[in-house]
Amino acid sequence: MDYPKKGRYRHFKGGEYELIYIARHSETDEPMVVYKALYKGGETPNGDGIWVRPLSMWTETVTRDGKTFPRFSPVEDEFCVPPPCDDDAPIEAYTDDAPIEPERTLAHQQSVQEEIGDIRKILSDVYGYTSFRDGQEDAINSILSGRDTVGIMPTGAGKSMCYQIPALALPGCAIVISPLISLMKDQVNSLTQSGVKAAYLNSSLTERQVSLAIANARKGRYKIIYAAPERLLTERFLNLACSIPISLVAVDEAHCISQWGQDFRPNYLDIPKFIASLPTRPRVCAFTATATENVREDIKKLLDLKNPYELVTGFNRTNLFFRVLRPEKKMDALSELMRSYEGMSGIVYCATRKLVEDVSDKLKLMGIPATRYHAGLTDDERKRNQDAFSMDEANVMVATNAFGMGIDKPDVRYVIHYNMPKDIESYYQEAGRAGRDGERAECTLLYSRQDIVTQNFFIDHMGEESGLDEKEAERVKELARVRLNSMKGYCLTDECLRAYILRYFSEASEDKCSLCMNCQAGQTKVDISPVSKIILSCVDESGERFGASMIVNVLMGSSEERLLSCKLDRLSSYGALSQYERASITEIVEQMVEKGFLDRDEGMYPILRLGPNAASLMRGSMKMTALRMPEAKSSRTKKAKKIMQTTLSTDNKELFNRLRVVRSRLADQKSVPPYVIFADATLHDMCKRRPHTSAEFLKVNGVGETKMRAYAKDFISAIEEWEAAQK
Repeated sequence: MDYPKKGRYRHFKGGEYELIYIARHSETDEPMVVYKALYKGGETPNGDGIWVRPLSMWTETVTRDGKTFPRFSPVEDEFCVPPPCDDDAPIEAYTDDAPIEPERTLAHQQSVQEEIGDIRKILSDVYGYTSFRDGQEDAINSILSGRDTVGIMPTGAGKSMCYQIPALALPGCAIVISPLISLMKDQVNSLTQSGVKAAYLNSSLTERQVSLAIANARKGRYKIIYAAPERLLTERFLNLACSIPISLVAVDEAHCISQWGQDFRPNYLDIPKFIASLPTRPRVCAFTATATENVREDIKKLLDLKNPYELVTGFNRTNLFFRVLRPEKKMDALSELMRSYEGMSGIVYCATRKLVEDVSDKLKLMGIPATRYHAGLTDDERKRNQDAFSMDEANVMVATNAFGMGIDKPDVRYVIHYNMPKDIESYYQEAGRAGRDGERAECTLLYSRQDIVTQNFFIDHMGEESGLDEKEAERVKELARVRLNSMKGYCLTDECLRAYILRYFSEASEDKCSLCMNCQAGQTKVDISPVSKIILSCVDESGERFGASMIVNVLMGSSEERLLSCKLDRLSSYGALSQYERASITEIVEQMVEKGFLDRDEGMYPILRLGPNAASLMRGSMKMTALRMPEAKSSRTKKAKKIMQTTLSTDNKELFNRLRVVRSRLADQKSVPPYVIFADATLHDMCKRRPHTSAEFLKVNGVGETKMRAYAKDFISAIEEWEAAQK
């Protein structure tokens, strides 16, 4: 068969087009003509001027008024476009030595010897840092060598730089697959402020904005394009991806591809199909903050990575302090915590939308500038509220887990979980949104037995809208219950909280740390076997017919009507522990369940029964230990508020606040969050260095060439004004 020649053609209706190349359909193997409209105002199927139609349509004739015309007639003779060959590539471009614009074919990418930029110069000029963090340079060099790469790095470790720096060092454009609009917006804002040409393609853009971004991409104006996984297999995006030189494909939040993971998203399974549809397979890298061994294996297998370099830098966030509280009244505990965090930026996670509304309203009544975020709000309100939090107009974000994945705000000083999350992965990822700048931050979980009931309800209804068949849905539920049990264990353990988390992720750890509630409570455990034996006696003599709440009521000597009607006030254990705080006894009951001294039915009625270790405890061959004795009512005193310490001197605090004002003003002018201008850590370094020249300003951590030129004058002026006021 003779194939049409590359060049200019005129449609029988008069419009002119340029034939770019012949491609092959990914499913039917049919030859396809890729051509571009050369006239203004012509409608195109994808809005960017590029058409892809079967060769049979291109070469057919059209009959009008008894006359027959070719659908397309050549305007001038050009060389012949070679036919598709029979290799395995689903779509492949064919060209010869004639010059073709780079954005129209992958031949440019294939024929040009890659020139790799200096990664340390990029680190300094773009990001303003003089050294890499742990693991970053290894991951970057692996990607630059052409090898597929998997990076498991904790939140705040600088994962995004691991694929952004190779994207800037390599020719072509990087495609970054990201699950959330907010993440894309934050990343592109930060890159743009640092002088990098980047864009995102998602549902938040208008049709005109999408068309403009695609047109710019074809002209080679972007080094990085962020896209949602749902967009990858659309005809429009595939046409773009097949017509520009792609330096690499980066998969962010890669755990979303695994059913073992806490955020499984079926659209992530389309990623290997997208990569296979590209004319030339680029480097592929995948990054996430939390992944067990099962999830890591899924990432490598399901993304079809080729002999990947695997980097696990460790999950230990040494700047985070962990605590679990089991308060009788959660709102009272939250109020006390919020008073200690006055003026600081933080997140409060709640399990349900209703709780988000309730907690948010109560915080506002306390005079705390709080806003809310959950899936029941309109898109417009979610955007307004997220912007208010990012721009420091609201210090506190009260949210469900719909908020947060990929949130790039570095100065979050605390994360409070009002309810227990569904698993350790979710908890560590959400808690890890605190202290991304490396400064001290606190992570507190408020636990109650009701949290388990709520999470089991969510598990029972998993898969209803995911499109999974019954067998797959049941498998997902089974895995979710396994993860929930580990999360429950974290809430009840009296061991080191940090060590518990690290062991979950198969990371070796010391038995104790100095930055968790359990380790700070004391180095030695106390024997609470006498109290525990009384609890076992109560469960036994009540006939193993009641739940934890009723058992505690009996032990506290309650006069509750149902207790009296069941004649439980006649038991020998009635009121036996009334000298202790109810919350302390409830906590011991939960710990006894965890350690096998008690057992609990996990059905609709969670009845307490004697556990497999109960007899050993009663005989004295086993002991029940805890970090502290149960709290006596008479000893209860109001705890003093603990204010987080800062390393700044009193004078530097004043300067720091002045610099924050400058940062907020610049952020308002550019309509970006303050942390996009500079993170708190950069302002802290500015306070220490007090630069007076552009060269000195450039030495501040987090200041690159672009930001130096844009902001040095404003910040130096503020420093000089402050210094003058000190004289």
